[in-house]
Amino acid sequence: MNYTHEVEQMCSVAKGPKHGPAPIPEEGKWVKATQISDISGLSHGIGWCAPQQGACKLTLNVKNGIIEEALVETLGCSGMTHSAAMAAEILQGKTILEALNTDLVCDAINVAMREIFKQLVYGRTQTAFSENGLPVGASLEDLGKGLRSQVGTMFGTKAKGVRYLEMAEGYVLNLALDENDEVIGYRFVHLGKMMDAIRKGSDPKEAYEKNIKTYGRYDDAAKIIDPRNE
Repeated sequence: MNYTHEVEQMCSVAKGPKHGPAPIPEEGKWVKATQISDISGLSHGIGWCAPQQGACKLTLNVKNGIIEEALVETLGCSGMTHSAAMAAEILQGKTILEALNTDLVCDAINVAMREIFKQLVYGRTQTAFSENGLPVGASLEDLGKGLRSQVGTMFGTKAKGVRYLEMAEGYVLNLALDENDEVIGYRFVHLGKMMDAIRKGSDPKEAYEKNIKTYGRYDDAAKIIDPRNE
């Protein structure tokens, strides 16, 4: 260890009480974390790229400092989806410190890792007060039927008003308008359920028709429009 001349000339002053770390809540326990292996929990982090063109929601399940499970959801950038595929391979098995200092290919995913790291090491996780935390695989509960991310896509202009394109329930086929041309409901196809049925051998047309539902006062519509073409 090298010291400056000024420090070498100083006399020694004894250190009093040992000020250890404050305990943080982890999976139903209070833990004084001094090393990466002391960290456990499941949490989410949100990240964005420099031009803010795309965003990432990252979910990690960490046990004793090791990432046992990673769910990477991305939005807004086609290249980011391929980066997510790489990140999902990279993350599991690493310590959270390794992952923080690993190039996760996409800037938004890197930022999400930074944000989730802060939550984990400060005890601000989803499982802070859940005894033994959540089992590996729990992040999939955030997804809808058919393991599809829940996505909302809406578009609106002052000139022509709003268009619902995709809701948590699924891909929007039609909007229902009342006599004042205000939205009162919509018709959608649940893509997750439809694809599950097709994978299990159902006829695609039949699977499509069986998974079409409506929401709101769709049957009371004075006018039905296609939000993508009208």
